[in-house]
Amino acid sequence: MEQNKSLDVFENAPVRKAVFQNALPAMAAMLMVLVYNLADTFFIGQTHNDLQVAAVSLCTPVFLLFMAMGTIFGLGGTSVISRAMGEGRTEYAKKVSAFCMWGCVVVGITMSVLFWIFIDQILSLMGASADTWAYSKTYLGIVTACGPFVLIANCYSNVLRAEGQSTSAMMGMLIGNLLNVILDPIMILVCGWEIAGAAIATVIGNIVGAVYYLLCFRRGASMLSIHPRDFTLRGGVCSSVLAIGIPASLGSLMMSISQIVMNSCMSKYGDMAVAGIGVAMKVTMMTGLVCIGLGQGVQPLLGYCVGKQDRDRFKKVLTFSLGFAFILSVILTGICYLFTEKIVSVFLTDVEAFAYGFRFSRILLSTSALFGVYYVLTNTLQAMGAATPSLIINLSRQGLIYIPTLFILEAILGMNGLIWAQPVADVLSLMLAIVLLVRRTTRVMKA
Repeated sequence: MEQNKSLDVFENAPVRKAVFQNALPAMAAMLMVLVYNLADTFFIGQTHNDLQVAAVSLCTPVFLLFMAMGTIFGLGGTSVISRAMGEGRTEYAKKVSAFCMWGCVVVGITMSVLFWIFIDQILSLMGASADTWAYSKTYLGIVTACGPFVLIANCYSNVLRAEGQSTSAMMGMLIGNLLNVILDPIMILVCGWEIAGAAIATVIGNIVGAVYYLLCFRRGASMLSIHPRDFTLRGGVCSSVLAIGIPASLGSLMMSISQIVMNSCMSKYGDMAVAGIGVAMKVTMMTGLVCIGLGQGVQPLLGYCVGKQDRDRFKKVLTFSLGFAFILSVILTGICYLFTEKIVSVFLTDVEAFAYGFRFSRILLSTSALFGVYYVLTNTLQAMGAATPSLIINLSRQGLIYIPTLFILEAILGMNGLIWAQPVADVLSLMLAIVLLVRRTTRVMKA
């Protein structure tokens, strides 16, 4: 049976093979997320209207709140299911999967409705100016229509990896994001719908991606379940998922909130500065998203080792993953640094906006070589079921450390301080992650 073969990889395959087989599809999926994130900005940039680029930059972190909510169920479910599989509790794993599905539906619909009702207040909060207001409202008003589908797609791109279905987990993201990239130039440039076309392409891509995962269950490709009869809040299903999922999702949630705060602070320096920081974040995203995929890919493997109490294999997987992550992030950062000028020029045509984008990118790239190690460490804590350490670390990098640093450095250095806040937060957060993991590993992996 295909599922049993997948679990055999978790338990018996050589460490290098097991890591690559689980991490590479997850990394490929995140590469498609990267392409998807770049596509809207790239094709909007071809309209030579950097105000629309600024509007997309403003709306992106707000829309990412939907993805963050999907991550609650996705990473929480993955951690619980992978450990349950290691313990041989297949029926419990089915109940967890069904809970994740219907939790996504309820939360997704609720969020979409609230976003439509309070869209004007949201636009004010995120720093939309008179020049970017109409563009931002158009984009955000359309993309919130796919709220439940965004949650489902982000949830099951993680959950399917918990049973070793890394290829299926990758394909849903691949299909949805590829479709979005194909539709972007058609709707933005050919149809002339500009920013509205970008939003419509995003909606269609997310719906198709979610439908793919639903069809995986429909045709029996998974041993898990999304059937309503398996849904339950009892037996610790809800509390177990949320205990890990909420801390795990706080990284994505705080990233969205911190970007909203950053955009709001940056808006006082002009719309071109907002466009510049939006593109600079996308430059570092090229390293960040791939490393996030690596971390998420090895999480189920590490969680399975924890469930089996296989301390030796856990250490080997973690050691290899950390080494691979560091090498990968150094290479990706080097590429981005060498080609910063060319990358930024693809998105921005205004001279002032380009100057901001180039300078901001170089500053943010100063610590992006640390991303790989950081994301492997944070996903290891999640794999171990370390709810409190996960909560601390995910609140810290983009929240407890970053946001105060943002205001402190702006007061000292002005606009440059806003940019340097992220590298400072990266270094401090990595140090914190190392301390938390060493303490937790010593406690959990005792014989």
